[in-house]
Amino acid sequence: MPRPPIESRSPSIEDDVLIVGAGIAGLVLALELHDAGIGCRVYEAVPEAGAVGVGINLLPHASRILHQLGLGDELDGVGVTTAESVFFNRFGQLIYREPAGRHAGYDHPQYSIHRGDLHAVLLRAVRERLGDDAVRLGHRCTGVEQDETTATAHFRSTGSGAGLPPVRARVVIGCDGIHSVVRKQLHPGEGEPRYSGINMWRGVTRGRPFLSGASMVRAGWLDRGKLVAYPIRDFADGTGDQLLNWVAEIRTPRHRQRDWNRRGRLEDFIGAFEDWHFDWLDVPAMMRGSEAVLEYPMVDQDPLDRWTFGRVTLLGDAAHPMVPRGSNGAGQAILDARALRRSLVGVPDAVAALQAYEAERRPATTQVVLTNRSTPPDVILGEVWERTGDRPFESIDDVISADELARISQRYKEVAGYSADALRDAGPASSA
Repeated sequence: MPRPPIESRSPSIEDDVLIVGAGIAGLVLALELHDAGIGCRVYEAVPEAGAVGVGINLLPHASRILHQLGLGDELDGVGVTTAESVFFNRFGQLIYREPAGRHAGYDHPQYSIHRGDLHAVLLRAVRERLGDDAVRLGHRCTGVEQDETTATAHFRSTGSGAGLPPVRARVVIGCDGIHSVVRKQLHPGEGEPRYSGINMWRGVTRGRPFLSGASMVRAGWLDRGKLVAYPIRDFADGTGDQLLNWVAEIRTPRHRQRDWNRRGRLEDFIGAFEDWHFDWLDVPAMMRGSEAVLEYPMVDQDPLDRWTFGRVTLLGDAAHPMVPRGSNGAGQAILDARALRRSLVGVPDAVAALQAYEAERRPATTQVVLTNRSTPPDVILGEVWERTGDRPFESIDDVISADELARISQRYKEVAGYSADALRDAGPASSA
């Protein structure tokens, strides 16, 4: 039996929850609320849904939730189940290797997946379960207002710019990403994003598998050039090829405005990787094999002291944009959605439910944002860089112990909420 709505309904209100934004955060939230028997609808600015972006990782705490939502088989079919996380210096020497996901004893896998493939899985599930009109495209949110009983979102047509009818709901959730209109309304004086001093270029290339064929590689360091590379799709054409996702990161004082789809230039960074010819991967060849290069500055925002204003709150990147150095942005949005579901189910008053959600998630995500700035998993590479003076080593044990490397990795898992102990303690009924 579906659970009762968060409050008694009114004929003039379309749904209990209005979700602004049909990205990963908004679609997962819609699936969570539907599963809990809470009416919702999603409004998205883009006029057509399409596969955009490049690769992302879903760590076990996030894939656990998606499996509980019945999406495991589809994710298995479109993503690569990550087997290991591997760290190298820029000379191709192995620093540290650890198993990932189920290979590390978790109940659920880690996925490396194309963002567009993940989005397609989520969008298809929302439309199948909630109906074809559950996601309304071409609706650009221009602002939200509220009274004692409802919140109202205002929209314009993305195509024509004409005003569209306002929509009322019990609560409005801003899942509208790094350029969130809802966040800007709630915090109008926030200012510009904080630049980390690191610029990145990203691409995808069809190529042969490297290492295990399911390895996530981090190599080099930011001062000379750092690489992240992993497969995100297996081709079923008999060639054995994979779609390889790669990210080049270099410390640089300049950057351009954040835009996930901004085109970049190969000549701006390829020089740092020209001699990266390893027996397990030809890095410059992989980079040159990409049809398109995207450029993005590593930016975040200082954590907010408040997400929730009455019947309006934030979720995902709109609430806590973070530097993408922990493979964890999408995961934190998915955890947000699960927490908001719990609060709306467990707290009868909608306003109090949003406050309970924020009380749980804002401190947790604040810690992740700050940790991504200072000690994300790739700090392992920085330690070796400094201790070796950017020179090859005879033995990694002479530079840093395996125990110290494991402790660095474990600390991030604990902060981000996907240590084995944390997931074991959460138990199977955490959605209730």
